[in-house]
Amino acid sequence: MFKSVLFWKITALLGLISLMLLPVSMLRGVIIERSLYQQTVVDQVGASTSRSQKVLAPLIVLPYEEWSETERDGKIVKSVYHGMRMVLPETLAISGAPKVEQRKIGIYQTQIYHGPMTFTGKFETPKIDDLLINPNVQLGQPFLVVALSDPRGIQHISPLKLGQSEIAFEPGTRLEELAQGTHAPIALSQLKQGAFNFAFEMNLVGTHNLSVVPLGRMTELKLSSNWPHPNFLGEFLPEERQITDKGFEATWRSSWFANNINDSFASDRRIKINNLPAFSASLIEPVDHYQLSERAVKYAVLFIGLTFMAFFLFETLTGLRVHPIQYLLVGFALVLFYLVLLAFSEHIGFAAAYLLASLTCSALIGFYLSSVLQGWLRGGMFTAGLLLLYGILFLLLQSQDNALVLGSVMLFAILATVMLLTRRLDWYRIADTRFAPRKTEADTTEIAAPASEGPSEDKRFRLWE
Repeated sequence: MFKSVLFWKITALLGLISLMLLPVSMLRGVIIERSLYQQTVVDQVGASTSRSQKVLAPLIVLPYEEWSETERDGKIVKSVYHGMRMVLPETLAISGAPKVEQRKIGIYQTQIYHGPMTFTGKFETPKIDDLLINPNVQLGQPFLVVALSDPRGIQHISPLKLGQSEIAFEPGTRLEELAQGTHAPIALSQLKQGAFNFAFEMNLVGTHNLSVVPLGRMTELKLSSNWPHPNFLGEFLPEERQITDKGFEATWRSSWFANNINDSFASDRRIKINNLPAFSASLIEPVDHYQLSERAVKYAVLFIGLTFMAFFLFETLTGLRVHPIQYLLVGFALVLFYLVLLAFSEHIGFAAAYLLASLTCSALIGFYLSSVLQGWLRGGMFTAGLLLLYGILFLLLQSQDNALVLGSVMLFAILATVMLLTRRLDWYRIADTRFAPRKTEADTTEIAAPASEGPSEDKRFRLWE
């Protein structure tokens, strides 16, 4: 086996493919580095405007103090407990219209959203009779809280319409556990008089995600945006959604039966807004060109392997030899495709960069192979094959759901082609150059070509010497 020319040629081809892994790994490093630059820009824009927003509103808080007396060492010791009674809305309807805009720093860009959010609903009479009849309890002034993850995103907030009155919001939430946001003081008499409606509007700015905690016993959120690539995350999917090239509309609904939000506010324990379930929508690019480029590089070894296998079959079927240096030059041209794709995708977008890189690199390889393979037709056939592979790869990158199907069909077609072309070859005779090639039934029907027009029959199975 070790004296077989075929064995050493296959070993050499595997070595060349392994050698090409070095520039491929370097390419992946460049993609990761550029992607980190992009993430730095996203962080800078978020630090300059506001980050992802998670909104918790509205929530009525009734502070109170409760005195108690205990006997300790024969003495009466008085203690004061500072508590908070929290009241959630009976119904809550929120509508928002976040408009997404691009922000650029150099060649890198990210998205921010801004727009009004309207909150309307109704509070039922709160259950505070136990506090009202307790002589050891002193009630403080209640206030309505609007909490969110980044208060810098509040561009404007209208006065709170509570029943027939309007109340201006003030900075801060007055809550240690929900410190970021704003509040509006309300009269204690407002809570005692019975159910009342509320309404206010807030202009909000943020990046990445927009989330809303469904505080109401029945909560509905409606979002309408110009962003055509939303990603609905979080614990709840929208019940209704419509996505077009001009934007999306989505509607979420939930109740305490589904989310148990009321249990989180039933006691005075600390509340962490990040731990609460929410309606969420992502307003960023779902897959950017760096992710697509990294995915494309994962197929580089397959492309190189298929191209080298095509050369090997061409040599085997025609007897025309291809030098290892020529293999390497074509392999480097294939790797160059991914570098051109990455470089131009930062300026003209992934699709246009992919078209440019595939056409230029395929044309370069075709022009080179027309001399290596001694014919423009042969070079053109290899160019057409590469363009077909690049087209299939583009479909694989754009359609994750059908990637496995497309990949399986492509590999099946390639294997079928190889088996069809080599079905009459005597591999034992090809591996041992001491034997002349055996004529097959197909060979007897061939017309011998002059020596000046191509390789003779005796050279049909020549390999590297």
